[in-house]
Amino acid sequence: MKRYIKILSLAGIMAALLIALAACSGNDAAGDSAAAGGDNTLVVFNYGDYIDIETLDMFTEETGIKVQYEQYVTPEDMYTKYQSGAIPYDVICTSDYIIEKMIQAGQVQEIDRSGMEYYDNLDPVYLDFCKAFDPENKYAVPYFWGTVGICYNTSMVDEEIDSWDILWDEKYAGQLVMENSMRDAFIVPLKLAGKSINTTEEGELLEAQEKLKEQKRLVMAYMVDESRDAMIAGDAAMAVIYSGDATVAMEYNEDLAYVVPKEGSNIWFDCWFIPDSCKHKSNAEKFIDFMNREDIAAMNFDYVYYGTPNKALYDELDEETKEDQTIFPEEEALMRCEVYKYLGEKTEKFYNRLWKELKAY
Repeated sequence: MKRYIKILSLAGIMAALLIALAACSGNDAAGDSAAAGGDNTLVVFNYGDYIDIETLDMFTEETGIKVQYEQYVTPEDMYTKYQSGAIPYDVICTSDYIIEKMIQAGQVQEIDRSGMEYYDNLDPVYLDFCKAFDPENKYAVPYFWGTVGICYNTSMVDEEIDSWDILWDEKYAGQLVMENSMRDAFIVPLKLAGKSINTTEEGELLEAQEKLKEQKRLVMAYMVDESRDAMIAGDAAMAVIYSGDATVAMEYNEDLAYVVPKEGSNIWFDCWFIPDSCKHKSNAEKFIDFMNREDIAAMNFDYVYYGTPNKALYDELDEETKEDQTIFPEEEALMRCEVYKYLGEKTEKFYNRLWKELKAY
């Protein structure tokens, strides 16, 4: 969904290529080792470019556990690969609503936190948010979090933006970018109408679709990663965007700003969890605990630059970073946000129909 924000240096690109080649050449052997239950193996599945690879090497050096690292693009892509059973993944990082779906399907193992040394580094505030999809914090451990909002160019927009309704303003026709993501696009009309982003009421979803149809003639394009690039280049006046993409864009264009509209939005969480395919549960729990260690969390924060749920790390950040409201919005803004919930197969199908109709409109 929102994970492709790292602009790699040449060294980083070369390192990523070498890791990918090693993974490709070693997949079969590592998969066989995992299936055989080798104690020194751990199969980790994560979004692409969503971890400082050096932390994996450090984990191996400190524990002797060899990591087979696999990557995917979207949560749906992850779930398809998991369902295939081709590789017995031990620990996976993915998004809140997919985790809830898998919990409901009995595809997630409970995490034993009794032996974890660094779990207490996590801020209870974010653990409470995670209860929306993991009610007792039994199955998922937050890794990063963020919001969906509006990134806008202050040299092209001559007014304060604080509401989603700006995205229907005729004077910005052809200068608006919307998320090319079904649920993220529907956030906008649902919140503007005072509805929940987790509504399953078909009438409310139909009204939201009509509002998006009304807006469509004003939209320059529906984008995901490209929205960040469009804002950096000054090709659009504003874009509905993930906070991490906004952070990167603002580093490259000083005219850009970001806001979580007053009506509220989505606060999302990417979490580590242990799937039922896990063959090395103890190793998986050691890995998750390792990710919570302050120095490791700091390395990954510096690499990804999304909001960290690690309070021990947050307390050590410089004041400028702490006060960056794109990364760490004020509590008042967060309280207006909702965590996505899995809406069930019936609503999923209805959403898909509405989205296809909108795109064809």
